[in-house]
Amino acid sequence: MSLTAAASGFVVFLLSVQVIQAQNGWGVTYTSTQICALKGSTVEINCTYTYPSRINGRDTTVEKTFWFTKLLNKEPVDLRTDSEYAGRLQYICSNNICTLRITDLRESDSAQYKFRFITNQPGGSYTGSPGVTLSVTDLQVQVIRSTVYKNYTEAELLCHSSCRLPDRSSYVWFKNGQKMERVETSSYKDQFYHGDIISCAVKGHEDFCSPSVYAPKLPSVSVSPSAEIVEGSSVTLTCSSDANPAAKYTWYKENQTLLSEEPQLVFSSIQSSDSGEYYCAAENQLGRRTTKYIINVKYAPKLPSVSVSPSAEIVEGSSVTLTCSSDANPAAKYTWYKENEDSPKASGQNFTITDFRAEHSGNYYCEAQNRRGRHNSTLHLIVVAGSLKFPVVLSVIAVVLVFILLLSVFIWIRKSSLQKQPEADETPHNRAEQTDETQDATIRFVRNQAEALYSNYSPAQPLRNEEEVVYAAPNFNSAADAPKLPSVSVSPSAEIVEGSSVTLTCSSDANPAANYTWYKENQTPLQELQGIYHFNSISSEDRGIYHCKSENQYGQINSTSLFVDVHYAPKLPSVSVSPSAEIVEGSSVTLTCSSDANPAANYTWYKENQTLIQGPEGVYNFTSISSKDSGIYHCKSENEYGQINFTSVSIDVQCVTSFPAPTSDFRGKWNGP
Repeated sequence: MSLTAAASGFVVFLLSVQVIQAQNGWGVTYTSTQICALKGSTVEINCTYTYPSRINGRDTTVEKTFWFTKLLNKEPVDLRTDSEYAGRLQYICSNNICTLRITDLRESDSAQYKFRFITNQPGGSYTGSPGVTLSVTDLQVQVIRSTVYKNYTEAELLCHSSCRLPDRSSYVWFKNGQKMERVETSSYKDQFYHGDIISCAVKGHEDFCSPSVYAPKLPSVSVSPSAEIVEGSSVTLTCSSDANPAAKYTWYKENQTLLSEEPQLVFSSIQSSDSGEYYCAAENQLGRRTTKYIINVKYAPKLPSVSVSPSAEIVEGSSVTLTCSSDANPAAKYTWYKENEDSPKASGQNFTITDFRAEHSGNYYCEAQNRRGRHNSTLHLIVVAGSLKFPVVLSVIAVVLVFILLLSVFIWIRKSSLQKQPEADETPHNRAEQTDETQDATIRFVRNQAEALYSNYSPAQPLRNEEEVVYAAPNFNSAADAPKLPSVSVSPSAEIVEGSSVTLTCSSDANPAANYTWYKENQTPLQELQGIYHFNSISSEDRGIYHCKSENQYGQINSTSLFVDVHYAPKLPSVSVSPSAEIVEGSSVTLTCSSDANPAANYTWYKENQTLIQGPEGVYNFTSISSKDSGIYHCKSENEYGQINFTSVSIDVQCVTSFPAPTSDFRGKWNGP
């Protein structure tokens, strides 16, 4: 049969009673050999001991009594010397009765306790074995079954203990600190929402509640290393959430691709293509919360691409613009060079020659550079049509040869027609008519071919010196073709700040001219005009990866990705306190502040205008909080673009109640209310 014992501060369950019989007058009797008690409560372990009053004519006196759980060099260690029990242990001994009292029980106090007394007789010491087994446990709330919906969870909970509780025990349930008046059973079924906190207790012992259970709080994400993320480096994202039962974690990227089912998401060598939005979901049986984290990988410029406008023939005296673009983060700065010349020709993404002359012809390239490195484009040949002397001479010679060839054909046909013998039915008059028709047809053929050759020639350029020829290079029409790989650029190419005007430009070599469409990540097409997409006032939500599609009737092709990195001041910080349940004096407490910002924010915690801690983590820890730490705390979040510090949290530290000592005749009876 189970017995129970309770007094103010006591929640003790005596599981069995056993009397140790004395041997030759020596003996120890324990009230119970097994005791189960709740964490935080007080327990008393009782015993009586006996010994012979005289041995060999010598009176027996007791010189020392103590309790122990451990041996050192095979000798029992008095619990009063064990630092783990300092301030929590008391012996109450008199008249051959000794009681061990332990307050503020911890789970580490679970052990087998034995009583030992030492007398003045030779070998006159005695230990009561096997002793008393103490088990310290918490009440636990178990989730028996649950169904998680979008905004709430339906769940059935069970108040459970590894101790055998008294028969017909009643229970008390607490939801968000409020007692649920109509529920006294060990199970509790209800709808639970984010932020709901549930605990239970044995009725009559409400001071010893179970740990609270609750759905995950909004997860926080930390990155290691916490400095700038550079392409090729090893990066670890860690997701954490305050939850009980403990949360399970899953990592996703923008398109909901599952990446990991661990708290950590590890990139052994992160690449520029890894930039983007990531989502961490924390989930337990009571709910699910998701948070977003943006990875912004910094990298040196990729191979720049160069485009020329106009893309058709360059005519002397016209205006020519070269455009250089390179995928880089941070955005690249550009410098233009001409082959075999050391001095730069221009700086900036565009290089314009307003009056193109023969001396401007040649190979050009651009250099894209940021603080992560630099990269040169391949050479791009730009030539004015009127300066191609040798090829033009060859073209004229070729035209003359074709003309001579056609003329030879005409002469041969002419000669053949004159030498042809007349048929029987031919008259001289008919033969002359046929010859004239053949001559006319041949002349028309030669004239048409010559005109066709010269119809594609540009007008003769004015002579400037004796080396120039009469005709410019042929203006042969370009062949129809699908678009080449588009080049994309962002303007301004420097740092982009929230609220500024930003333009995305896409261009591609294509014949006929291409149509363009801009996309953000894998979303619907963005409205644009001729390859240009404009933000009048860009916002933090516009931060992300863009690309454009170039297409005509011969095909289509997507550009490389362009990361638009919008810098902005911190948004309103969110703060949390862990644990979120009642805060008890002496416990460990953590304040956490987080804010959406780019670049990452620095945080400062204050209490009543007193600075507590500053740094990039936003975490302030109390290793052993006291009542004097009660008060209102607020967090300031700031970066180079601004600050915000209107978020506060209140901490109310509960003092530990001192329980009065039980009466000296406490013997394991149930004396509770």
